[in-house]
Amino acid sequence: MSFKLTGVALASVSVLLLSACADMQMGAKDAKTVATGSAAGSTTQNANTGLQRCDAPLGTVSIIEDTSAPWYGILTGQYKLGSTVPVLKLLVQQSNCFVVVDRGRGLDAAMSERALNQTGELRKTSKMQKGQMVAADYTVSPTITFAANDTGGGGASLLNYVPHVGGILAGVAGSMKSSEASTLLTLVDNRSSVQLAAAEGSAKNIDYGMLAVFASDNSRGRAGAYSNTPQGKVVVAAFTDSLNNLVAAVKQYKAQNVKGGLGAGGQLKVN
Repeated sequence: MSFKLTGVALASVSVLLLSACADMQMGAKDAKTVATGSAAGSTTQNANTGLQRCDAPLGTVSIIEDTSAPWYGILTGQYKLGSTVPVLKLLVQQSNCFVVVDRGRGLDAAMSERALNQTGELRKTSKMQKGQMVAADYTVSPTITFAANDTGGGGASLLNYVPHVGGILAGVAGSMKSSEASTLLTLVDNRSSVQLAAAEGSAKNIDYGMLAVFASDNSRGRAGAYSNTPQGKVVVAAFTDSLNNLVAAVKQYKAQNVKGGLGAGGQLKVN
């Protein structure tokens, strides 16, 4: 009997494993953010149609985030999310407004290859030489100014006092949760350190967790259920909004003029 039970258990596990494999979906829509598709040079594939684009690049850009800032600690600690740089690289390249140059792990790898070349470890045909790297004309710096998860449902307790339907409505209100994020992108000229542009962005997602209740006979048991939307998706959407606003700004860019030139004393004088 013991052997038979073990065999049944193993068969059940095998079925579950096979089901898991069968349900695996590459490119699943539910797993995507608004930053979709790919980019190679000036071409894109399956990019978000809502992403603003430039006809030609305006220069080279590096994307640098302040890892010592409080928002970065919250992003990586509280929300368990990674760096914003990779997704911003994708979005910026897809916009075709700037050519992205790496100043992170890619640069570290490039410098390691150059170190190997200097020690004579690389082949003579490696074509590693000085003066090959491209300067970053500009720097884009991302900031998350506000992010909140599972907000909402504030009116649920009041609805409990409404006769007959109050409890059901309270369940609906309590199960409606939202994720919100507000972001900022700044564009700085690397040669002068002058800020050229800044753009905010925001995104909000509302989960209507109670809507499925009315298709069920056991609505009371499901009243508190809702599906959490990952905060990372909302943050990516907010940065996409920021980039769209930044692109719109640089397309209309006009340099600020100061009489006497920038950094020459300014116009505000003291007695």
